[in-house]
Amino acid sequence: MIGISTETTNESMIDIETLWGKFWGENSADKIPNKASDEIYAVYTDYQSDYTGKYTLIIGFPVTTFDNIPDGFVERNISVDLNVKYISKGKMPEAILKTWTEIGQDTQLNRAYRADVTIHGQKYYHRDNAEVETYISIIK
Repeated sequence: MIGISTETTNESMIDIETLWGKFWGENSADKIPNKASDEIYAVYTDYQSDYTGKYTLIIGFPVTTFDNIPDGFVERNISVDLNVKYISKGKMPEAILKTWTEIGQDTQLNRAYRADVTIHGQKYYHRDNAEVETYISIIK
């Protein structure tokens, strides 16, 4: 994937909101070449430890090649082999925040903290009936 990124923690929602604001405000979608689809990926990766530590958030698109990466963007090969899928339904971003709260409270979830991905497809734009898929990497 190619996208824009920030290093953050779960304590700082401002960093996440700022990155999404930059993504939309600077028309990042139009700057990413070689898109494999129109689905927006938000990838949580490079975890320092667990949900309490630093991690990198990348917002962008899956691509067919890393040719011509724009200045200020990053590329990353993302693989989520074993995962648990969650679906957020309703008004965004409230629905996805609710899902992340559920993920954080799930004591049975054996998270791998490698790469977690939210996919914002066509249903993301359905206002109060939006849907976003979240894939959490796990250890078997």
